Parts: sequence; C-alpha cells; structure tokens
Amino acid sequence: MADPRSEEAVNYVTSIQSPVNPIIETHTLTRKFKENRAVDSLDLTIQPGDLFGLVGPDGAGKTTTLRLLAGLLYVNEGQATIAGFDLATHPEEIKQRIGYMAQAFSLYGKLSVLENLLFFAEIFDVSRTAQKARAERLLAFAGLTEFKNRRAAHLSGGMQKKLALACTLIHEPPILLLDEPTTGVDPVSRREFWNILTELHLNGTTIIVSTPYMDEADRCSRVGLMYEGKLVVCDSPANIRGQLQGDLIEIFPEDWHAAHRLALTLEGVIEAQTYGEALHLLVDDGTRRLSQIQSAFTKNQLAYKTARIAPIRMEEAFISLIRQMERG
Repeated sequence: MADPRSEEAVNYVTSIQSPVNPIIETHTLTRKFKENRAVDSLDLTIQPGDLFGLVGPDGAGKTTTLRLLAGLLYVNEGQATIAGFDLATHPEEIKQRIGYMAQAFSLYGKLSVLENLLFFAEIFDVSRTAQKARAERLLAFAGLTEFKNRRAAHLSGGMQKKLALACTLIHEPPILLLDEPTTGVDPVSRREFWNILTELHLNGTTIIVSTPYMDEADRCSRVGLMYEGKLVVCDSPANIRGQLQGDLIEIFPEDWHAAHRLALTLEGVIEAQTYGEALHLLVDDGTRRLSQIQSAFTKNQLAYKTARIAPIRMEEAFISLIRQMERG
C-alpha cells in the first residue's frame, strides 16, 4: 500500500514544478489610428507578480498598449487574455480586476482626498462596510492621512499622484496598469511613489508601468523596450544591459564638443553618448582603450578632469539599442 505521505510529497513537488499561467498574454495585438500602427503585432507575456517596465521614446506605443489592456480602446487585430478573460469578449470582467492610472491627473479637484477615495469605492461597488476601512488603510499606505480633508486640487504634484494610485487600489485589483505615474514630480516624491510600488510588488500585485526614467526601469523585474509600436527587447534589466558588447568609459572633458568629435575618430570607440558634462564612450575593450583615449586627448591638447571605466546603466543600453533600430 502506498504511503500517503509519499503521495502528498509527490503532489507538492508536482505543484511547485507546474508552470504558472500568465496573468496577461497578447498575440499579434494591433491598434491602428488611420494608417499609423500605434501598436504593431505585440506579443507580450506577463507572469503573476511581475513588476514589468514598459519603456521607449515618445510615440513608441506605450500609452496605447496600456489603454488597450485596460479595455479603453478596441483592438484592430490580434487578441489578449487578462486574468483568464478574453479582452474582446469579457472586457467588463477584466475592468473589475485591473487598476488603471492615466498620465494626467484625472481626479475631482473640488473633492477632498477622502471624498475622492469614497467616490471611487462607490464606482467599483466596494461595500459600504469595507469602504471606510480600505480608505483609511490606503491613506496611511500613501502617507496622506493628515491631508485627507484637503481638496485634491490643492495637493502637490507628488501627493496627487499618490492619491490617484490610492483611488486605483480602492477595489483591490490584482493587476495595476500605470502610465508614466511619476512624470513631472520631484525626486523625493518619485522615490516615495516607487517605495509604495515596491511594497505592492512584494505583496504579489502584478504591475505594468510605463516610464521615461531609466533608473525606474532598473527597478523592474523585467523590461520591455517598445519602438514604433513594436516590442523589440523584453528581458531583465541585467540581461538588457548585457546586450551591449564592450565596455563603457566615462570622461569629463573641458571642451565637450572637441572631445566628442575626437572620440568618434578613435580606434575601438563604437559609440559616444553625452550626459551633461560627461562623455560616455562605448568601446570594444575598456582596459585596453582607456590609456589610448587618454593619450589621444593629451596629444590633441584636450584637457579632461577624470576618465574611468564605468558600469553600463540602463540608460546607455536604451539609447544604444534605439540608435541601432534607427540605423536598421
């Protein structure tokens, strides 16, 4: 007779080895505006609990993608499944399971912070008994308790973003779609907002966030780079950075324009990017090229403050990949 404990162990091992169904999956998802394919044959897979960053230049299709997933735009071609529901046939069921936060502040400025929360609780059919407890918990979570009676229009930009997120969370959705949620807010508010997102992520909420900030993309578990409506790279931040062949040399020249022109003529320099006063040179071999570049600057009487081999960041990888696409 089989040992029931052995059967239980086998069932447990089987369960942890079983693949998890994606919470969001799209196949050739397409949205056209007249002749423009704003989202072009998008294949995307998001696993439960992912913190997924969607990055790309203006007009890449990030906002249209999020609006499609939120059911706010109809699909021209392809299909999408969200939380087990087909986007074309069950959009209302999907809307109950997502929280969508648009770029622009879309709350009611004449209502107080608390009144906005309670209003959205009514919209999402949150029971009267649960409304107050959820509102108080979200106010504390977003750091807005002491401002709950202030009108939304009188909040700072960072507070407005946190209020918008709290209203998005009032019906406790398992999926969040956030369209550039920290654009236009100060660095401290941006960090506070991301601390909130990180806590939600650690508690199992699936988050898709579009962002123009590469340091934010680096905080995501996976990143998708969109360009002209297509998803061209989708991987972890470390793997995306690893796609750049070579090393990065950071140099602070006194004559930036002359240094930039010279750098592009030097052997081993693949690409030159500018960051304020710094010049970032992507080279084939950092150890070998650093001394050569320093010698070339000295020979051409181009003074510089410092020169070093620096780690490649998401920003360098992003710009380099975009340039490759524009050339290709």
